[in-house]
Amino acid sequence: MLRHKKILLGVCGSIAAYKAAMLVRLLVKAEAEVQVILTTSASAFITPVTLATLSKRPALTEFVRNDQSGQWNNHVELGLWADALVVAPASANTVAKFARGLCDNLLSATYLSARCPVFVAPAMDLDMYQHPAVQENFRLLKSYGNHIIEAGYGELASGLVGQGRMAEPEEIVQHLEQYFTSRAIV
Repeated sequence: MLRHKKILLGVCGSIAAYKAAMLVRLLVKAEAEVQVILTTSASAFITPVTLATLSKRPALTEFVRNDQSGQWNNHVELGLWADALVVAPASANTVAKFARGLCDNLLSATYLSARCPVFVAPAMDLDMYQHPAVQENFRLLKSYGNHIIEAGYGELASGLVGQGRMAEPEEIVQHLEQYFTSRAIV
């Protein structure tokens, strides 16, 4: 059901960013077109080269390309191109930016420009995940029509155990397939 779907994949700074590689592989295997946008901090956890290789497209990180050509990555065009925007992992910082309409990077500006459905798969430590401010931001995102793919329960990078693990890539793909299947039936 993802064949020929255009998927924007936002990757935020989180130890769970390593799962983005598998998510890209699964989406490409399902014959989706995948365009990756990384936040600056995501590049500390997974390289743009890895995601570009797997997606067969340059991984975007900035508005303006660093090649002195004057070319830029147009967030409006990206938002119009996509059939879905998936943010996985979504950090508490990015969730807050989305909830409050802040756009100081390519991913958040693209989010605000997107006309497609948005799927947010958070990843953060359990105390961050449970914090009232973060929970309020999730509530706001849902009220805007965004789909929150709940974080799983388990051992976290901090060594603590609780909710905050990013959903597995297979689960995220399943959410997308269910969404597009339900739209095809209507």
